[in-house]
Amino acid sequence: MKRLRARVLSKCMIFVIAFFSFMGVARAAEVSQGKCSIYNNETKTITIEEYNLNFSEKHPYGEPTGVLSSYNVKDAVIGITPEVGDILRIAYDVKGTERLALKVMNVSKQDLRKK
Repeated sequence: MKRLRARVLSKCMIFVIAFFSFMGVARAAEVSQGKCSIYNNETKTITIEEYNLNFSEKHPYGEPTGVLSSYNVKDAVIGITPEVGDILRIAYDVKGTERLALKVMNVSKQDLRKK
């Protein structure tokens, strides 16, 4: 009986160690948020004016920084179709000099605070 417990315990420990080892391999994507300046469905690119993290009543999504950033959205999951002027949150990976969007969220059109 003790041998069976020891065997089960050792298998559980191996599983736990393996599980946490693989978790270290996963890496988080970068995230940007800002106002959509250009959405080109033909070239599959989105350009946003980035916002910073200074939130206020006047700037509930952050303050505009004046920095324009472009993203390749060819393989991205896009929620509500973006339009110029919408506030977007983009999760992306960087490959070389290109920003490859993974997910595009239209924050302004799905904001539940607006009524």
